[in-house]
Amino acid sequence: MIMPRMAPHPRDPPGGEPASPVAPHHLTVRVYYEDTDFSGVVYHASYLRFLERGRTEFLRALGIAHRGTFGNGGADGFHFVVRAMTVEFLKPALMDDELWVETHLSATRGASIEMMQKIRRGCDVLLTAKVRIAVVAGGKARRIPTGILTKLKASTVAGPHVQSSLKT
Repeated sequence: MIMPRMAPHPRDPPGGEPASPVAPHHLTVRVYYEDTDFSGVVYHASYLRFLERGRTEFLRALGIAHRGTFGNGGADGFHFVVRAMTVEFLKPALMDDELWVETHLSATRGASIEMMQKIRRGCDVLLTAKVRIAVVAGGKARRIPTGILTKLKASTVAGPHVQSSLKT
C-alpha cells in the first residue's frame, strides 16, 4: 500500500517537510511479503518500483498528473523514459518496514530531467539513486514541453533544505 503524504508526520525522518518548491517530496511505502526475497529482505528490483512511485508522486505534487499529461502519448505525444540510473544499496530493508522515498529535482536540460532520490527507514539512508529521465516522442528525444518545464524549474529553487538533502 502506497500512501502519499504532503504534510510532515511525527514519525517522518528529521528534516521532513511538506512538498514544496524548495523541499524534497516524501512518499511513505510499507514493505510487504511480495517485495522481499526468501529471507524477508527487500529484493533489489523492488526498490526500483518504490523509486518510480516516488518520482510519480513528486510530479503529481507539482501538478503534473500522468494520466492527463501522458495518457495515450499525451496531448503532445510524448512520454518520460528512464535513460540512466545509478543506485547505491547501503543497507537492507526488511518485511514490514515503513520506508520514506525522498525525491527532488537536481537539473533540467533540453530533453532530460535529473532527479536525486533516497530511501530511508527513520534516519537511516538505505539507498541513494541518481536518475536521468528523457522526454521522447516517436522513439526520439524531444525538448521538455514549456508547461512542464515551468513546473519542474519551480521545484529547483535552491533552499537550505534541498542542499542538505543531497548529503547522505
